[in-house]
Amino acid sequence: MKRIVLFLLTNLAVVLVLSATMSALGVGRYLTANGLDLSQLLVFAALVGFTGSIVSLLLSKTMAKASTGARVIDPQAPANAREAWLVDTVHQLADRAGIGRPEVAIYEGAPNAFATGAFRNEALVAVSTGLLESMNEEEVTAVLGHEVSHIANGDMVTLTLIQGVVNTFVVFLARVVGYFVDRALLKNERDVGVGYYVTVVVCELVFGILASVIVAWFSRMREYRADAGSARLLSSREPMIHALARLGGLEAGELPKTFEASGISGGRAISALFASHPPIASRIAALQSAPLA
Repeated sequence: MKRIVLFLLTNLAVVLVLSATMSALGVGRYLTANGLDLSQLLVFAALVGFTGSIVSLLLSKTMAKASTGARVIDPQAPANAREAWLVDTVHQLADRAGIGRPEVAIYEGAPNAFATGAFRNEALVAVSTGLLESMNEEEVTAVLGHEVSHIANGDMVTLTLIQGVVNTFVVFLARVVGYFVDRALLKNERDVGVGYYVTVVVCELVFGILASVIVAWFSRMREYRADAGSARLLSSREPMIHALARLGGLEAGELPKTFEASGISGGRAISALFASHPPIASRIAALQSAPLA
């Protein structure tokens, strides 16, 4: 579960830091003192919103390695036959998908795998020791195909853009509501008052939770596409179906929250609305009817 959680937390941290910095520099006071210019506010919100997402994306490989303890395999000198097979399989799948060969890593943990990286031709695919020990080669290959499909589909970049858009609206709407509360409800006629700042903080938290529902929905949709992508790369649905069925009977390893959506299996969620992955049964049913061409 380490993938989406790290991505979301990094986004939130950067957005909050940038928001606080802009406020300290007087940007918020300038906007409110000038009647809250909505055009300037939207530019400000986009700057804050997209910066967090872009920074998270650019640092995704570094964060993934650090948070999972993943060890990148040297393709020229794998430590053993299993590592050699793993690198060769990922590279073959990448060649079929028409992308650059990603780095391949192994990390200690319960069954899971993930792909991340800012660029399709410079990505990272990591597999847990638990997954390698609990699945046969055909099933592992299907999981690797799933992760390579994420890269080929540009899922990391698309998720970044969606996160940037929702971040922008969170920052924008929080300040509009804050301004309304401060001026219309609290009748403050001078610059901005405490009501504005308290409302902005509360709204950013509430709107941020609502925005995470949108991001989680997209994450679930891309899991269906990656499952189908694995089937196309292997010219068969069966390996991925078997891998999913196997995962359904295993205790999936959790990834850091920022990378949770990148894994083959999601972690626990408060509600289905916040789940980064669909139920295994739904994924198998969708895959059984997915086209192979």
